[in-house]
Amino acid sequence: MSQEDFKNKLTPEQYNVCRLGGTESPHSGKFNKHYEEGTYICVACGQELFSSKSKFDSGSGWPSFTEMMDSTHVTLKHDYAYNMHRIEARCSKCDSHLGHVFDDGPAPTGQRWCINSVALDFIPLNSAKPG
Repeated sequence: MSQEDFKNKLTPEQYNVCRLGGTESPHSGKFNKHYEEGTYICVACGQELFSSKSKFDSGSGWPSFTEMMDSTHVTLKHDYAYNMHRIEARCSKCDSHLGHVFDDGPAPTGQRWCINSVALDFIPLNSAKPG
């Protein structure tokens, strides 16, 4: 998809986060305290990213997961913005910014995938359509 296609498909906030690398305000996202069973997908292209089974409340204000569903569905990049080093998570299919990965999560992985709600859509368990 072209940038114009993304602008037409996404809301301004989704475009800012997914295509420009922005961040939604903490505690503002619809999936922060969402615990229904299902699959979280990329809002821009629909690629499966995270299972609700790996979601946990990190207290950070963003949806957090211990692991991704498929390592080929997420690309990791070094991010040195704001004079700090972080690992950025991007959708491998459409290159949308999702959030960041930190090594301060719970077992079994020790990882905290801190993901923007606006970068996600949700497919409830036993459903074929995004919620």
